[in-house]
This record gives sequence, C-alpha cells and structure tokens, in this order.
Amino acid sequence: MKLSHTIPLLSLQFLSPNVDNNGGSVVFASGFAPALHSFSKHSTVSRTAFYSRGGSRPTAIENPSSSSSSALSSMAIESDIGPSLGVITQDNWDLLSQRGKAALSRLILYDVANGHAQKHVYADWPERGTEDDEKRALAEQIADLDGSYPGGLPAYLSKAKALLKESADGTNPFAEFEAFVPEGESLSYENPDANPHTGMTFSEAEQAGLTGIGDTVFVLVAGGLGERLGYSGIKLSLETNLCTNKSYLEVYAKYIQAMQRMAHLKTGKDHIRIPLVIMTSDDTDPLTRKLLKDNNNFGFEEGQVTIVKQDKVAALSNGNAGLSMKSKWKIETKPHGHGDVHHLLYREGLVDHWYNQGKKYVIFLQDTNALVINSVLPTLGVSIAKGFHMNSICIPRLAGEAAGAIARLEHKTDPEKSLVINVEYNQLDPLLSSQGDCKGDVADPNTGYSPFPGNANNIVIEMSAYEKTLRGEDQGVVIEFVNPKYKDETRTEFKKPTRLECMMQDIPKLFQKEMGSEAKIGFTMFDRWFTFSPAKNSLEAGVEDVKRGGKAPGTMSSAESDKYIQNQRKLKMAGVDLDVTEEKDLVLVAGIPVTPGPRIILCPGFSITQREVMHKIHGGKITKRSTLVLEGEDLKVRNLDLDGALVIRTGHNCDVTVDGLVVRNKGFELEEVTESAAVPEEVAIRGYTMKKHEVVEIVINEPGKYFIGADGEVKKL
Repeated sequence: MKLSHTIPLLSLQFLSPNVDNNGGSVVFASGFAPALHSFSKHSTVSRTAFYSRGGSRPTAIENPSSSSSSALSSMAIESDIGPSLGVITQDNWDLLSQRGKAALSRLILYDVANGHAQKHVYADWPERGTEDDEKRALAEQIADLDGSYPGGLPAYLSKAKALLKESADGTNPFAEFEAFVPEGESLSYENPDANPHTGMTFSEAEQAGLTGIGDTVFVLVAGGLGERLGYSGIKLSLETNLCTNKSYLEVYAKYIQAMQRMAHLKTGKDHIRIPLVIMTSDDTDPLTRKLLKDNNNFGFEEGQVTIVKQDKVAALSNGNAGLSMKSKWKIETKPHGHGDVHHLLYREGLVDHWYNQGKKYVIFLQDTNALVINSVLPTLGVSIAKGFHMNSICIPRLAGEAAGAIARLEHKTDPEKSLVINVEYNQLDPLLSSQGDCKGDVADPNTGYSPFPGNANNIVIEMSAYEKTLRGEDQGVVIEFVNPKYKDETRTEFKKPTRLECMMQDIPKLFQKEMGSEAKIGFTMFDRWFTFSPAKNSLEAGVEDVKRGGKAPGTMSSAESDKYIQNQRKLKMAGVDLDVTEEKDLVLVAGIPVTPGPRIILCPGFSITQREVMHKIHGGKITKRSTLVLEGEDLKVRNLDLDGALVIRTGHNCDVTVDGLVVRNKGFELEEVTESAAVPEEVAIRGYTMKKHEVVEIVINEPGKYFIGADGEVKKL
C-alpha cells in the first residue's frame, strides 16, 4: 500500500521530532499537520504509518513461485522539497523517482529541523548531466533505508541521536534497578537426582518436553558469514565434524526431522510438520538458498522451510548521528543485529499463522553451536512444567567472564517495570557493585561460579504470549542500543562508523511492556559440556587464546572435539567401557587442545533423548583411537568390541540389533596440516584433516528385522 499526501509548501514551519518513551519518533512539519490529522483517520502517524523494518518477503524455498516481491515502498510525499528549500536544483530533482523524492523529502525535512547533520548527503550536487545515475542510485538507497525501518530514516536518526547522547553522557540504563537471580531450573544429564532448589530431574524435564514436540516451530538465526573463523562462506555450511562431514544446517535439519518422526510415532498423527524459518542477510541469503537446493533441502518437505531476509541499517559517523558515506553517492550500511528476527516473524504473518495452527512454542537457535540440540527437549519440558513464557538456555558462568547473564531486574519504585532479561557482562559488574554488599560480579563460594546463569543465546518462547506481545505497538521491534568506539575524551567522533543494534534476547522488554508482571520469564541451566561449544574464532585467534591460558578457544577444532567428548560421556553413562577425555588428557593439534578419542557421533536419527541412549546402548568397550557413528531410530548396539572405525546407518522401520560385534581395523586418524600447505579454507580453519584408513560400514534401508553378531554378517530375521 502506498500512502500519499501533498504538502502545502508555502506554510512550512519545522518542529523538532517528538520522541516517545521507547526512543521512537514522529517527524512532521506544522504546515501540513492538519492534513496529516485527516490522513491519520485511516492510519496512525507513528511506527504503524510506515512499512516496518525487516527486509524481503519470506520465501518458502521449495516453492519459488510463492515468493512475493518486496512491499517496502515508503510513504510517498508528492512535493518538491529539495528545490523548494534550495538544497537540490529542479533539474536534479526531476531525475529522481517518486519514491526517491518522497524519501529524500522526509530526510531533508527532518534534517532542517534537527541541525543539518545530514546536509552532506543531499547538498552540493553537481548540475544535471554529471553523475546522474549516481544521484538516482543514492535516492533509491535512501528510499530503501527509509522504507525498511519503522518510522523511516527520520525515526532511525532521531533514535540514534538520543542514544548517542546517552552514550556520550555515560547514562546508566540500570540506575533504577537492582539485580537478583531469577527463577529457573538447573539440570544435570549425569545426575539422576532432582535439584533441591528447583525440583526437576533431567529425565523428568526431557519427558515433559516430549509431550510438546509436535507443537513446536524452529527459527534459525543465520545472518553472518564465517569471516571471524577465517572462512568466507556461510557458517551453516561448515562441517560440524570430519567423521560424518555433516554441516551445521544438516545437523539442525536432521534433529528437527527426528523430533517430527518421534511426534508421529507417539501421537499416530503422521500429518504433523515442524516448520523451520531461517533468517538470512544480504551476505548469507544466496548461499543459504544454494546450500538447501544443492542438498534437496536436507530432507525437508516442500514448504516446510521458510527464509526471511533482514536488511542492514545506515551507519553513523559522529555523535550527531550523521550518516556515514562509503562514497559521495553511497551511504555505508551495517548489520542491525539478530533482534530483527521478532519483527520479521510478525511482519510476515508467520506468528499469526502458527498461532492459528495451534503451535505452542517457538525455539530460537544460533548458527554454530551443534551441542545445543541436546538441551532443546529438556528446556521445552521446563517451559511446559513451569509455565514460562520465555526460557533461556544457560550455562554456568565464571564471575567476570565476558558473557551475558540472565538476571531479574527489580525496579526500585515501580514493580510493573521489573523484568527478567540478559545483562551484558560489562553492565553486570557496575550494577552489582552499586547494590547489596557492593562486591560486584563475584563467584558464589559454594559453587565457584557466578550465581547469575550465563546466557547461551538460545531461547524457547511460548506462542500465545509471543503472539500477544508482537501485536503490541512495537510489532516485535526490540529496544536498540548503540556501542560507538570514540576517538578521544570529547566522545563526539568515532574511530569507525557505528549503528543502532538489537539482540533477539532483549525481547523480554517487550514482554514486560505488553504483559507487565504477568510475563513469566526464566532459564534452564545445563553443564557446558552438554550444551555449549560454539565455533566463532579463527584458528589463529584460538591458538593465541590457548597460549594466554584460555580453556575455551571457540574454534572449529575445539567445537568438533567437544562434540566427541559429549558423546563419550553419554556412552560411559550407558555402561560402555571407554576413556572419557578430561582436561589433562587433551592433546595439541595445530595448537588447539582436542580429544585423542574415541571420536563418537550419535546422530539425531539414533537418539534425541537420554532414555533412547540408555535403551539402545548396553555394555561393550571402545578403545581411545576408535571412531563410532550411529544412525537409526530402531538401532540397538550391545556388547560392541571396537578398535578402529565403525559406521552403522539404518532407515525407518529397520529394527536392527547389533550384539557382540567385534571390529578391528586401522580406523581414522587426524593429520595436522603444515603451515605451507595449500589447502581449502574449510581445512585451514581446523588445521588438520582426517585420514580415513579403514572402516566397517553397515547400511540397512530395507524395512525389516535384522541381527548382526560378532562376525559382522547382517542377517534378516
């Protein structure tokens, strides 16, 4: 829908923007206020008077014909603001499209009323005939930026200016709050006893989660490239391990499909589908679509995967929120942050659609933490049992660690403003230093960890509360922040351009606004080994961290190693005789401490619950140098004697029992890559390859009942 209004140019009197309590703004000129009032009978002149921020329309990737074109046209202003104010000649103005004129008019009107911080964008254009294409391109870019942000560029710049002033003044956003440890659950995979303070066992939480698996939706936030890892492609395409070579996206896909399959078997309802939404960016969108297409959507059905793409926002060059120019005719842009995901889901009607379908929970995952899938079901179970509207997956946090923490912020005078939310580490210590014993961010002497759980940035949200919150006036646009790096103590000029940012874990601010004290927000905490080992750093950065004494280098190699160690612990608990790698056992490969083995992969198709592992694995022994890969919903392995490499894959309705199998072969071996070797990026970021000398591989896809004994012969019963 394009909205238009003709401005009476002869009576322009500019007013400063009105800034609401949430930092949004409405920018208008008094000369056309009466006409705007009549216009607002049909559409409120506020955020909702403009197309909301977010990017391209969603695409169900299996059905390209369903892709709709972007409808982010800005509200048209049929006027000649540039020539009328003498800042752009009529000849140059006539070069521009109607949408370009409209967006540029709004920018100029805002700037004239707010100190001319943007004059470098539209003033001093050369006469017509010189760089005309560049002028048109700049106007179109302004229209794109204006149309993709709620309230347009004036709202963005007004909000940025206010936040930059707060930053320069050193305003404390938590001055009116005190921090306390919120309500939550702490679960241990290896401890069968319930936490004395919170009351649930791991098994109880997991079983509770199973009751809701058919009512879930997954959202994968994947807007970043792997540049920080030393990889130019998308992070979702990186191999989680070299035993199966499965990418992060494939691991997440197979986990969702395993959940869906279990929902079918438990309910008898084969029509249940668990949707996946992937949020991409300009950087990752084409490569994400290609990855899905090249791999037949990793087994998802047509229409089951939807892609929504976020836009970038304008970069800012100084404390007056002046737009940063990449060149004379191009505004520099930067990512806005994964907080865009909530508004995107609302804008595209996906949340309303899921709510009407009867879906009950939305599960948000980050792109390169493969261990997190282990904690999805128990976290869902805690949400169901405790009635949490939002539940953050957390890990024990060291005091002072550079990681956010979940805290209950109680307002000193207004309880309705209290909320449970992520607090960044550089804000937590000053906050705690100003209250209670004033000791700051210190460890609990009983545990050695901070009493505040560390935020792993994966969340479960209850659908009805989510739908209600997104229908509020903010439409899922989470509160933004700005984090400039100043050149000097004047705090006006930046070392490099900044921008407004937002984070998806800040959605509690909207819950609090729309639901007040009714919003129930908590956390579920797991051991780090069980749920948290993201790949985020280059090999070089990881090596430097290790040299400084760091224990979590966050490289591809450490993430792969932690996956193997996690599965060692699972099989050990199931009664298998094997060595579980402790910190003292790690060996340096390419400068990163990794497990010497065994390397074990339990695919989602084999187990997604603790009960499955305990039921399907019994006894046996595995040597340290061995490799084991198991996949198959009805696969049971008993008394395995493994010294080498073994891969077993079975299909649906294949009931396979392996009992007493003995495997002896050369197996797999890591080979460190020399610094001078010319290897692909995906190899270089690990610093090693896997030499697959010998392997016993058993693949059964024909439905039926099978037995495999000591000699490895497959017998159909």
